[in-house]
Amino acid sequence: MRFNQSKYPDAQVITGEEVENYLYSMLPERDEVLREMEAQAEKRNIPIVGPVVGRFFYQLAGMIGARRVFEMGSAIGYSTIWWSRAVGKEGKVVYTDGSAATAEEARGYLRRAGVASQVEVKVGDALEILSEQTGEFDIVFCDVDKEDYPRAFRLAKSRVRKGGLFVADNVLWSGRVAYAAGNPGLEKKAEPQDSTRAIVELNRSLYEAKDFYTTIVPLRDGVAIAWKM
Repeated sequence: MRFNQSKYPDAQVITGEEVENYLYSMLPERDEVLREMEAQAEKRNIPIVGPVVGRFFYQLAGMIGARRVFEMGSAIGYSTIWWSRAVGKEGKVVYTDGSAATAEEARGYLRRAGVASQVEVKVGDALEILSEQTGEFDIVFCDVDKEDYPRAFRLAKSRVRKGGLFVADNVLWSGRVAYAAGNPGLEKKAEPQDSTRAIVELNRSLYEAKDFYTTIVPLRDGVAIAWKM
């Protein structure tokens, strides 16, 4: 899998095509299942985090010794595999998606990747499913509809254990967040969409939260990592 500039025409706002391609060129080869998922994602325009961010997730989980991960939005299960391999055989990842057909496709990939026994597949609204969970999680990963990002954090922050992480994808939104935030010196291209406004609200909430320490990493479309202190 190689970064495809034509599919992400605004991505140069963040790191530029040359840097993205360099990051992809450094990656070790993935196994057959991940490569197939990457190819399907590109062919069918399925949103996945990709291998650069997937490796980052694996590293984050390993660094805090994560054993319980909740995914708010899992699609075909690409990120689920990375989290599952990181938490190990004794760990558990909760997969969520609103489509039963997508969840069934994910089950096939999870079985082939050898992590199906570590994943609890849930079909429905991710926020509702999280509200029904008992206990805390080491990591809550947010990749739902962007308009729901602020509400997702409000719900998830009490479900992250002390020392755990709230992780959100697409928090730079192809650079659109910079214009929506009204930064000095940036010409506003257009009135921000609701999705952009919601991501800006999430980012502000993450940095203002007294019990979380947040950093946004400009990998791919931006990843927020909020550490619960």
